[in-house]
Amino acid sequence: MRVNRPGTQTLTKQSEMTDKPHPIRAAIDVEVRYAETDQMGVVHHANYIVWFELARTRLCSESGFHYAEIEKLGYLLMVTGVEARYHRPARYGDVVRVVCWCERLGSRGMRFAYEVHKATEGGDLERLATGTTEHVWIESATGRPCRTPEPVRAPFERLAGLAGPAPA
Repeated sequence: MRVNRPGTQTLTKQSEMTDKPHPIRAAIDVEVRYAETDQMGVVHHANYIVWFELARTRLCSESGFHYAEIEKLGYLLMVTGVEARYHRPARYGDVVRVVCWCERLGSRGMRFAYEVHKATEGGDLERLATGTTEHVWIESATGRPCRTPEPVRAPFERLAGLAGPAPA
């Protein structure tokens, strides 16, 4: 486990244990704020999607391209679908860990997968939610779908576990 900065980590243990690359996983910790909960102190379901985005942005940064840099290159990674499954509630004051990885990388789009956990009093991880988001590459100038932009192709292949580590 490599620590990047407070509250974020990149998990690469799986790929370090075998010769075959595995998707890189990025994780963020989120302390549940009162504004994210309902009257019962339970996190509103829509907030999980926001947390997915935070973890996905962290993962894109791991590719070497912050999402804002991708936009400056003239491309957007448009969300075309979201799926979320809620297993247990998160509550006000909980600290949850949101993990993201690239589950599928295609010629014009990709799917990210997510898990949300919290630590129990015994130190085990309790799964709170899982989900996926589907994305397609869009040229900003035309608003039309396009192939994966050449500058990000190799870095995103590494994220997806389809290529070895970046050259030193």
